[in-house]
Amino acid sequence: MLIATTDTLVGYEVIESLGLVRGATVRAKHLGTDIVASLKQIVGGELTGYSSLLAGAREQALDRMCEDARAKGADAVVGFRMETSSIAKGASEIVAYGTAVKLR
Repeated sequence: MLIATTDTLVGYEVIESLGLVRGATVRAKHLGTDIVASLKQIVGGELTGYSSLLAGAREQALDRMCEDARAKGADAVVGFRMETSSIAKGASEIVAYGTAVKLR
């Protein structure tokens, strides 16, 4: 699946727009990760547990968006965006979205 943040893809012609596609996931912090992160905040540095958690969530949201696009018969997703929001204490939602298109 081709994915672009732009509205077009160089070398391709968009012949049909299939509409909005999206994928989302909600992840919550693990108590152990939270404890390690609290200690890390004292000494400084990257909170690798959170980085790993969010990286996995981004990949899952992207995969789900691609599944949605494939189900619509798309060749690509243009205008791709990704957003993160906090929906509850210790839980974040990641949403990947764009426009599914057919290419020539």
